[in-house]
Amino acid sequence: DAGVHNKAWYAATCDRKMAEDALYRSNKDGSFLIRRSSGQDSQQPYTLVVFYNRRVYNIPIRFIESTRQYALGREKSGEERFDSVAEIVENHQRTSLVLIDSQNNTKDSTKLKHIVRVS
Repeated sequence: DAGVHNKAWYAATCDRKMAEDALYRSNKDGSFLIRRSSGQDSQQPYTLVVFYNRRVYNIPIRFIESTRQYALGREKSGEERFDSVAEIVENHQRTSLVLIDSQNNTKDSTKLKHIVRVS
């Protein structure tokens, strides 16, 4: 179980546009929520949506079938893996999350600080 249900940061019925709108309204660095991924792919069931520096980042959360764990973004060697999506959130409330902007080729980092609720 991903550990997302009944969590304040999980926006079960929210699509990408709703999530991005809610984060722009919050306008606070480190604002975040987790939504179901648009593709409904079992390999990438959720997306972490983070606001930082006036931008919204949609970071895919992958499910790794072989280990039954979760990881962020594209697969890379030495990546951090977690037993639940809740563990990813708890970890990045304490340690910074690297945000990669592939369009502008920049890297930032922030902690997950403010839970955004989609109304």
